[in-house]
Amino acid sequence: MNNFQNNQQPSTINTQVGLRSFLTKMYGYMTLAVLVSAVTVYLAMNVFMTQINAAFGQHPLIFLIIFMVSMFAMIGGIQVNATRNPAISFSLLMLFAVVFGVEMSVTLALYTKATIFGAFVAAGAVFATMAVIGTTSKRDMSKLGTHLIAALIGLLVASVVNMFLQSAMISYVFSYIGVLIFAGLSMWDANRMRDMYLKYGDQVSSTGLAVTGALQLYLDFVNLFLYFVQIFAGSSRD
Repeated sequence: MNNFQNNQQPSTINTQVGLRSFLTKMYGYMTLAVLVSAVTVYLAMNVFMTQINAAFGQHPLIFLIIFMVSMFAMIGGIQVNATRNPAISFSLLMLFAVVFGVEMSVTLALYTKATIFGAFVAAGAVFATMAVIGTTSKRDMSKLGTHLIAALIGLLVASVVNMFLQSAMISYVFSYIGVLIFAGLSMWDANRMRDMYLKYGDQVSSTGLAVTGALQLYLDFVNLFLYFVQIFAGSSRD
């Protein structure tokens, strides 16, 4: 009995070491993507704003379509190449962060620096808390993920309807709902990626899996941030 336990111990230690390495990669890639977007936003708002406004002002619909198509193409490319070619997947993640940063700069130009900074700090604190809970929790969160995705779809549909109603109060309420949804998704994605590594980490590229997780967590954080921007801006107007 003791010999069996001793033989199992190295395997357990190796699994924990591998998991820590995977999580370090995943959160490192995610943090780098956020920093790349932050630098892109800064440059877009302070150096290239005239050119971006000119392009967006002349052809807003075309500009938006190009961004949407390119982002979906990059998301697909990241996921397809994650296990086949992690280097390409990582490069696409960084490119995606740049493109998303340019798109965010158009929206963030409408808000004050204080609002943007406050929203970034709040999003960082909420994301870090939920990611830690998701990474360390032993509970099965699969059902939670299903509910959160359903809630997100409902929020997106309601937001489209509100584009026609143009109700500032509804948008403000939706911002709080959005924060709750993406806070939950941050926890769920962190938990899901940890479990995915424990199940398939020895069968696929851990780097590719880390890039896939970094993309999901990046999207969670950025959406948290954007909803916090709306909340902070609404609070300052009050």
